[in-house]
Amino acid sequence: MKTLFSLLVILLTLHSVNTLQCYVCSSSTSNDDCNKNSQECQAPFDTCMTTVAKLGTVKGIAKTCTNSKICTGAASVATVDNSGNGVSVSCCNSRLCNYSGATSIKVHRLLMLLPMFLVSLLIKQYT
Repeated sequence: MKTLFSLLVILLTLHSVNTLQCYVCSSSTSNDDCNKNSQECQAPFDTCMTTVAKLGTVKGIAKTCTNSKICTGAASVATVDNSGNGVSVSCCNSRLCNYSGATSIKVHRLLMLLPMFLVSLLIKQYT
């Protein structure tokens, strides 16, 4: 009985360590304000999403837990013009990874280019 109780305690501890935690905010004007609150994501949420909307000098930031498919879809349609106006979305999935939305956006764009590069290599190989 003592062994079973010990195993249960270990399993519960492991579960809490593996839970994704994200910074969350609904409408902030600075990244520092957004990083004041964090939340443990509950299933099926497996991704931290950061949305930054900018129009001229006005900027709004939102951070939340979400599903990876939803975040990837939002990131694929988000656009920013040459002046920096528009909406950008970044996705990540490690503990408190959405600390800085700008860094995540750069990484996300690079990750989006990798599959396109691999597909183009495969097409060249088979043609």
